[in-house]
Amino acid sequence: MSEVSQVPELRVDIDRETALGKYANFAIFSHQKNEFYLDFALMQPGVQANQAVAVVTSRVITSPQHAKALLRSLAENIQRYEETFGVIPEALDSSKA
Repeated sequence: MSEVSQVPELRVDIDRETALGKYANFAIFSHQKNEFYLDFALMQPGVQANQAVAVVTSRVITSPQHAKALLRSLAENIQRYEETFGVIPEALDSSKA
């Protein structure tokens, strides 16, 4: 007779301010041996020509294992999105991604 392991249900709570989210149109990722830094920013045109200003609106610090799981999960979600809505076009200028 085989046993079926029960995975407990996960309840995720979110407060109202966090649920509103923060818009980001620019991201900077960096790492050290034990953690990854994911900075999400809002890039706006600068005051001077040929200048842009990016303001970090949110920072996530996570372990290398969680960063890799996030990468895999994001890839799976993008694949499902494109199956439903069509291919997402690549950004022409990587500095605007």
